[in-house]
Amino acid sequence: MYQYIDQTYEEVDFSSSDRREGELQHCTFTRCRFRGTSFEEINTIGCRFIDCDFRGALLNASIHTESAFMNCIFTSANLFVAKFVGCKMTGSDFSGAQMDGITLVKGDWSYTNLRNQHLAKQDLRGIRFHETDLSGTSLEKADMREADLTRAQLSRAKLSGADFRGAILDGVDLKSLDLKGAKMDAVHAVQLLRSFGAKVDER
Repeated sequence: MYQYIDQTYEEVDFSSSDRREGELQHCTFTRCRFRGTSFEEINTIGCRFIDCDFRGALLNASIHTESAFMNCIFTSANLFVAKFVGCKMTGSDFSGAQMDGITLVKGDWSYTNLRNQHLAKQDLRGIRFHETDLSGTSLEKADMREADLTRAQLSRAKLSGADFRGAILDGVDLKSLDLKGAKMDAVHAVQLLRSFGAKVDER
């Protein structure tokens, strides 16, 4: 097992290298390439990855605590049973990534591309999904309580059994969604009625 602490890397190509079972603490990677890199069971703590390329990387069973992955590309990466705790993922692209069994605890996933992902039955409470693309994503029976979904894209998302109580849904096109079986609160009911042009008396 290796350990990097307080290291800084810029435009370094780590592609196809074996970085399994290591620990990174408070390191910064800017515009680095990790294409096809083996990161299984890696542990990152307070690290920053900025504009990095993780295409095809293997991050199975990796754990990330209060790290930031900003504007990173995870296309076709394997994140099976990976765990992200309090991480900032803004602007990152997860197109075609394997995310089955992933664990997300709090954190900021705003402006990310999570289109067509499988997040059914996930505990997503309190996560910030501001303007996140969740189009076609499976959120069946997901716990979305207190999540911030302001202007998130949810077209064609599977929402049966999802719990949105306390979630912020401002700017979401509610009338275009299939909300059958989803749990909503009174605030959402008013928003939904107004989206259809109803005048609601909230007295």
